Amino acid sequence: MLITGASSGIGRAFAHRIALDGGDLVLVARRGEVLERLAEEIRSQTGADVQCVPADLSTPGAADALVQTLRSKDLVIDGLINNAGLGLHGDLGASDPALASTQIAVNVTALTELTARLLPGMLSRRTGTIINIASTAAFQPVPHMAVYAATKSYVLSFSRALWEETRGTGVRVLAVCPGATDTAFFDVAGENASVGKRRTPENVVHAALKALRSDRPDIVDGTANSLLAALAARMPSRFAIALAERSVRPAAPHPQSA
Repeated sequence: MLITGASSGIGRAFAHRIALDGGDLVLVARRGEVLERLAEEIRSQTGADVQCVPADLSTPGAADALVQTLRSKDLVIDGLINNAGLGLHGDLGASDPALASTQIAVNVTALTELTARLLPGMLSRRTGTIINIASTAAFQPVPHMAVYAATKSYVLSFSRALWEETRGTGVRVLAVCPGATDTAFFDVAGENASVGKRRTPENVVHAALKALRSDRPDIVDGTANSLLAALAARMPSRFAIALAERSVRPAAPHPQSA
C-alpha cells in the first residue's frame, strides 16, 4: 500500500493499521527523516516491509517522478491512499496566488496523476484499492477556504465516478470525508478552520476500512459530521454558504491600545 502524506495524522494512522493487518507499505511525504523514523517504528512493531520515498507533491511532475522511482525499485503497488493535502485559511483576494496553486497541485493534480498512473496496473491484475481523502468541506462552498473546499469537492466527485468505473474489476475506490480531525492540518490552516469536536486519525481510519468492506463510494467520518454534510446538501445554496462562512469566519483582530 502506498500512502501519501504518511508522516503524520491520518496517513500515519493508516500506515500503522495496515501494517498491523499484515500489509507492506510505501510511505511518501516531504520529510524523509520523519518517514524513516516512522518506518523503523512500524518494522519493529509489526515486521512489515516498509519502503520510504521522500517527495514534494506540490512540484510539477512529482507524481510521474514518484512512479518512476517505484518502477526503479520494482515495487508493485496494489493499493493507494491519497492522503497528502493542504488547506489554507483566508480570503483569496488577500492571499498569495501561489498558495492557491500549491493547494491545487497537492490536493488535485498529484492525487489525480498518481491515481491515473497506478490504476491501470491494478485493473490488469484485477485487484487493488484506492482511498482518496476528501473532507466534509466537499459538500458546500466554504468562504475563507474557497480553494481548499473546491479541491475537496473535486476529490469527492472524482472518487465517486471512479467507484462506478471500476465496479466489477476487482479494484475498490472510496472517498473518505473527515471533519475536524486532531492532526497537524490546523498548524497550517489555523484554529479558526476547525469546526466542531475533533475526532482522532484512528477514528477516520476505522470508518474508512469499514466503508471499504461494504463497497460504498464514500463515507463521512462521525455521526455529527454525517448529519451536517447531509444537511448542507439539502439546504438552499445561499444558506449552506452562509452557515459555512460563519463556521470558519476569521477571528476579529484584537483592538490595539494607543
